[in-house]
Amino acid sequence: MIVAAPRSGAGKTTVALGLMRAYARAGLKVQAFKNGPDYIDPAFHGVATGRPGFNLDSWAMGWPLIEFLATQAQGSDLSITEGSMGLFDGGARPGAAGHGATADLAAHLGWPVILVLDVSGQAQSAAATALGFARMRTDVGVAGVILNRVASDRHARLISTALTQIDLPTLGVLRRDAMPVFEERHLGLVQAGEVPALDAHLDTLAQAIGAACDLGAIRALAVEHALAKEAVDIRPPAQRIALARDDAFSFLYPHLATGWRAAGAEILPFSPLADEAPDPGADLAWLPGGYPELHAGKLTGNTHFLDGLRRFAQGRPVHGECGGYMVLGQGLIDAAGTRHAMAGLLGLETDFSQRKLHLGYRLARSLRASPLGPQGTLLRGHEFHYARVLTTGDDAPLFALEDAEGKPVAEGGTARGNASGSFFHAIAW
Repeated sequence: MIVAAPRSGAGKTTVALGLMRAYARAGLKVQAFKNGPDYIDPAFHGVATGRPGFNLDSWAMGWPLIEFLATQAQGSDLSITEGSMGLFDGGARPGAAGHGATADLAAHLGWPVILVLDVSGQAQSAAATALGFARMRTDVGVAGVILNRVASDRHARLISTALTQIDLPTLGVLRRDAMPVFEERHLGLVQAGEVPALDAHLDTLAQAIGAACDLGAIRALAVEHALAKEAVDIRPPAQRIALARDDAFSFLYPHLATGWRAAGAEILPFSPLADEAPDPGADLAWLPGGYPELHAGKLTGNTHFLDGLRRFAQGRPVHGECGGYMVLGQGLIDAAGTRHAMAGLLGLETDFSQRKLHLGYRLARSLRASPLGPQGTLLRGHEFHYARVLTTGDDAPLFALEDAEGKPVAEGGTARGNASGSFFHAIAW
């Protein structure tokens, strides 16, 4: 099944996490998925279910890859997918398979949708919203509704009665201010590893969701799904990959690491925050995105990490995505206006003191060979950051980028010697 909503902020993350944990506490094996390019929610899903969560993205991934990734549900009793934004929201033009909308996923896979409605400030009119979502596409099945931010029992009765008239069951009633909340920052939720007593918090959420929702009726709406028979190879960028992994570098899509291992690659994790350098026996050092701007002072003082990274780059490739790209640069100015020296492998200077949002799907074409492939390689992914680029020096451009409307996008990353990087997060290539 899929948990979706008319818009962001309606409560679908709360409901999805609560359902995942509630069913797991009941003894079910639960597999979690996330629609779209989100690298934070799957980590929460993994803690809630005890199984790694995976992204499914119809703009960046073809249907064969999506269907193959859905086989991660093998051995589970129930899979729950958390939608993104509003149910029908996606890219302006179709990508590899669809627009990236949760509805595209629901239609192709035949998974029913549980619609989470924020009903604050309305009563029977909420049923009109639900009706519109149920009828927008005949190939998308809205199976029921969970009401969120309900003010009173009377409020709930008014809406549930109206929903009955359009044959949509009310599967849960979440009272206003009754659900535990998670801290957020500019890219969404705080990372799972940063939430104190996360397990206890999820248990509290599961108990609240279990009391507010009909778990039996919701589970009964789930449909059987035939798993893909054909495996899809996810090409690793090298045989032995030194991968930065800690609170500053955590934004690597789970399907990539899993796919690289399945293809025979060896992943050698290291922690820049713990002043660890990449394994000198690796073929490639990879710095994913994350929040280096929150740890810039520590990173600039971790000389073992920085010197080891520089030595590694003398003979082997080093690649950085978004946060990792910034750390490969000359310097990073944090939100307080303080400049921190970085590795200096690229000419990039970035600034968080005057933030500027860069957001959206990206189609990338490699302008030169890199760990992501030879010149001319096409990749799909996205960009989401608030850094301003002050300069890239005289480094060579790495990618030519287009957004989901086919319009050119500036700042396609850079390369110098064995170092390369960009703000582009690759999802499939």
